[in-house]
Amino acid sequence: MTILAPGAPAPEFSLSNQHGQPVSLGGFRGAASVTIVFFPLAFSRVCQGELRELQDNPGLFAAAGSQVVAISVDSKHALRAWAEEQGFGFPLLSDFWPHGDVAMAYGAFLPERGYAGRATFVVRDGLVRASFATGPGEPRSLDQYREALAAT
Repeated sequence: MTILAPGAPAPEFSLSNQHGQPVSLGGFRGAASVTIVFFPLAFSRVCQGELRELQDNPGLFAAAGSQVVAISVDSKHALRAWAEEQGFGFPLLSDFWPHGDVAMAYGAFLPERGYAGRATFVVRDGLVRASFATGPGEPRSLDQYREALAAT
């Protein structure tokens, strides 16, 4: 997986959130930044642990003025059920169709698996300001998020 590096233009997207409402990257212009969190699949153990940790640490993102959005290839219906079950307070976006199109644009899609890898991008003013990824089954740490947010 070769993800977009800092300084690269952030590909624009518009995806449905877990409630079927469109969310676009451009809609975050004027905010300090948006933290885009690609994850493989809803209801999986590592993904649940990662997103739960983000949910439990909102101050990390609030202090940086960054809005978290999490993206997977799951349908909006699966994402809604998972968000309700877990109480996630940030948008979960469906990259369901065209299948993984946004993940591909960011270099986060794993074609041999059919879903996105664990890749994170902090975007401000249309540019990737920080990015990082971990290998299959390897959760991202809060320290990685802290470093990425500090770099913006």
